[in-house]
Amino acid sequence: MGGTAAGDEARGGGTAAGGEARDPGLQPERTRLAWRRTTLSCTVVAVLGIKLALMDGATAAGLTGLALSALVWIGFLAVAHRRIRTLDAARPRVLSVRAALLAAGCTVALAVCGAALTW
Repeated sequence: MGGTAAGDEARGGGTAAGGEARDPGLQPERTRLAWRRTTLSCTVVAVLGIKLALMDGATAAGLTGLALSALVWIGFLAVAHRRIRTLDAARPRVLSVRAALLAAGCTVALAVCGAALTW
């Protein structure tokens, strides 16, 4: 049944050519929750790094690793918080390349700091 745009719209199958607002459904909510889970995981890794750095006493290398881990965690927290706030909009903006690279870089840097603390 080849229908017209008006016929599709009457049946609820499309949007008007006038450009009605797109209903994003639950996708922004799922993305917001994924950012929150990732932030929680990053926080757990940072706390475990603190515990590991202070377990055998405070050494210069341990405190340096601890400071770098805290700095990376704060950086990731800033990126995640900004993205979570952006997703509250009716039409959220696309994640910028800079923010994506910063989040990925923070994740890799936190893993490197964790590996360095275990040695």
